[in-house]
Amino acid sequence: MAVQPLIKRTIVKKRTKKFIRHQADLFKRIARSSWRKPKGIDGRVRRRFKGALPMPSIGYGSNKKTRNVLPDGFRTAVIYNVSELEMLMMHNRKYSATVGHSVSSRSRRAIIERAEQLAIRVTNANAKIRSEEDA
Repeated sequence: MAVQPLIKRTIVKKRTKKFIRHQADLFKRIARSSWRKPKGIDGRVRRRFKGALPMPSIGYGSNKKTRNVLPDGFRTAVIYNVSELEMLMMHNRKYSATVGHSVSSRSRRAIIERAEQLAIRVTNANAKIRSEEDA
């Protein structure tokens, strides 16, 4: 039986679409770029005119209780060795472990084995681990 989160709140996002840059529809070179705040003196977007693009503001922020929570109800902590996994021992119903990208497959196996003993969920448990028959 997999570990379940202590409290699973419904995550409500106020906005899921990306904020598009002002005049990104007119110029190919900025069509794929990220949001930049308009700085012009006459800019409609900066002055927040009706019908202009919305600008990011603090009001679009997520609920503090559900911020940085994965859809399965856990927060995540990046783990690089077995001793760092011990931190999550008392918080295994609130945090899940994510094994760091640079961790070797041998250390990865040890981390996952210890996580099973401590009943800690590992989000990327299958990454970089091949079974014995594949090798």
